[in-house]
Amino acid sequence: MTFTFFSMFFGAGNLIFPPFVGAQAGSATLPAAAGFIVSAVGLPILGVMAVTFAGGFDRLAGRVSPRFALLLGVAIILTIGPCFAIPRTATTSFEMMIAPFAPADSLWLVRLVYSLVFFALSFVFAQHPEKLSNVLGRVMGPLLLALIAVLFVACLAHGVDARVAPSGNYATYQLTRGFLDGYQTMDLLAALYFGIVIAENVRAQQVNNESQVQRETAIAGLGTGILLVMIYGALSYVGVVSGAISAIDSAHDTGATVLTNLTSALFGTTGTVFLGLVFVIACLNVCTGLICTCATYFHERFPVVAGQTVSYRAWQAVFTVFSFVVSNAGLSLIITVSVPVLSALYPIAIVLVVLGLTHRVFATRFPHVYRWTVMLVGIVAVAGCVRALVEDVAGGSLPWLDAALDLLPLQSYELGWLVPAMVGLVIGVIVDVWRMQDADTGGTSRSGDSGGADDSYGTATDNVH
Repeated sequence: MTFTFFSMFFGAGNLIFPPFVGAQAGSATLPAAAGFIVSAVGLPILGVMAVTFAGGFDRLAGRVSPRFALLLGVAIILTIGPCFAIPRTATTSFEMMIAPFAPADSLWLVRLVYSLVFFALSFVFAQHPEKLSNVLGRVMGPLLLALIAVLFVACLAHGVDARVAPSGNYATYQLTRGFLDGYQTMDLLAALYFGIVIAENVRAQQVNNESQVQRETAIAGLGTGILLVMIYGALSYVGVVSGAISAIDSAHDTGATVLTNLTSALFGTTGTVFLGLVFVIACLNVCTGLICTCATYFHERFPVVAGQTVSYRAWQAVFTVFSFVVSNAGLSLIITVSVPVLSALYPIAIVLVVLGLTHRVFATRFPHVYRWTVMLVGIVAVAGCVRALVEDVAGGSLPWLDAALDLLPLQSYELGWLVPAMVGLVIGVIVDVWRMQDADTGGTSRSGDSGGADDSYGTATDNVH
């Protein structure tokens, strides 16, 4: 289960972000990597446990309301699918395999042709994903791990004469910056769907006791966490060595640039070609799986759109074409746009995970904490997303929004949502205490107050409101 778990989490995207952290953080890589590991490893593992304990993502998010569960589910699927993750598979593999050898003046045309071929193959493979996964799934995981081992050993042999000073986003607040950049793996969002899959795999091993299923899932999560910590630590050091060999521009370069700089310096053109080939195959495999996942989700949730039946294959075609268009924006722009969106989704996901893990001992007694906490955190997170998109993508500003967000404690660390989360928690507790007291004194009580309903809570509160 540990290795199954690991293979679900670790993809090509997980290979490019830790080196980028190390290349920018330089001499401050230790705190930066620690922050990255907390959000890129700790949170996803906790997310899997929270979903397993709740009995699925819909049950967990449904504690806020059924409509919220659907809205957040669609937002997560679009994020880990056609809006960011699927296009990133094409742009990452292009940056690793083709860009180092393509002429600069026609790079856009080469990218267009490459992405067209890449997504055409992905669409064909998506018709029979089990065949691709059976062949490549057993090969690409070990090959990626072997590649990381080779890079790490080569970096140990090369050494670092002098670690560069922190630069770019890592010039200050390295721990916090690493934590925020851990969002880029999108693993917490994916974990909200992985948990129930892992639990089903455990049950398939003739483990029928639910407490035992949860225990085995937790152990597998712990093993996966240990593997990821070791690999992210090694890749962060790879980034430090690469940054010492060749400085990067954090505004335009990416983790793919960090790795190609390193392989070119240590192994020459042959090393760069080999690394790129591994990325192309791995990204093709991941892309195929994501297209199937997104198409399945939308086919189940939206089989009819505007009165017309939409087939599973039609959804596959929609997501493939949309991802092809987005991928031609380039890896840097995709990452730039994804940062604000992930900064909006992650706080909401973190709050859900924390409440889910404390549900039996705390949240079940105060079910309104789900609604109030998520609502206040969501307002702040979405406002921060809008501000970041206006500033980083459009190059503008919203002074009134800036002034309002800057009033929040910890906003300078981009953690302004923490205080609203605490406020929502307190309000939720007060509301439930008041309702319980009102019921005890003979007031009007709502159905579902006793014991804190799970799935029925959202429906009950919807009826009351």
